[in-house]
Amino acid sequence: MQNRIAYLRFIFAVLIFGTNGIVASYIAMSSSDIVFLRLMLGSAVLLAIFLILRKPFVCFGQPRDGAYICVSGIAMGTSWLFLYEAYQQIGVGASTLLYFIGPVIFLALSPVVFGERLTPVRVAGFFCVIAGMYLVNAVLLSGSGNTWGVFCGLMSAVLLAVMLITNKKAASIRGFENAVLQLLIGFLTIAVMRVAFDGLTMIIPPDDIIPILFLGVFNTGIGCYLYFSTMCSLPAQSVAVLGYLEPLSAVVFSALILSEVLLPIQILGAALILGGAFVAEVFGGGERAER
Repeated sequence: MQNRIAYLRFIFAVLIFGTNGIVASYIAMSSSDIVFLRLMLGSAVLLAIFLILRKPFVCFGQPRDGAYICVSGIAMGTSWLFLYEAYQQIGVGASTLLYFIGPVIFLALSPVVFGERLTPVRVAGFFCVIAGMYLVNAVLLSGSGNTWGVFCGLMSAVLLAVMLITNKKAASIRGFENAVLQLLIGFLTIAVMRVAFDGLTMIIPPDDIIPILFLGVFNTGIGCYLYFSTMCSLPAQSVAVLGYLEPLSAVVFSALILSEVLLPIQILGAALILGGAFVAEVFGGGERAER
């Protein structure tokens, strides 16, 4: 029964993450402001839960791993900047598909970075993702010429790969503490960037208050708590399989709620991206990187 509850909590968290782009679409603010507020609220909620539960901070005794977490948090914050800009430029569905190329980049680099063996299954999955990326992007570029939106989506994937690599290197800082530190560092990164480019002034339209609170407190704070507090109690392969409910649900939600339409060739591209990434990660002989 307890194991079943753990699975339900994890699936619920993944589906929450799948609605991030949907909720953001109801916020009229700039992508940088959305990410800033999301990280501020989410990190505050997670830190409060962490302190209430009286969890210990391992990072203070592990300076090297702490440095890796800092780089990982910076990469996460900037990755979200590009992702939310892509949401506004090319839509939630296409942006999410491009974003989830990140884990495949991570797997492709793992032989160089971690000395892991590049299996034939991983290679096949990698080429499937490349083919799917071409099909999705070719339609986007030919239809709207939105090279900036596609660039933002791809940059979010590259930075996601950087986040996964540095996160994995921080071997002693895992689970809940990992999530708290990453969100805090991501928030500080975006805060510094925002002050440098936009100053301290921020105007929040009244209509945006509820979706901002929902995105920051529920989707980020509560979602990350459920995800990281449950992940360690589940088998690694289950985490990998269920993790792909996030991009799949994001594409489905964007079609049902936002009426975003994927052309048949884009649906084929989506299947290649998600299928190739799934096969490479689950059957490619590697370990699952944390979110």
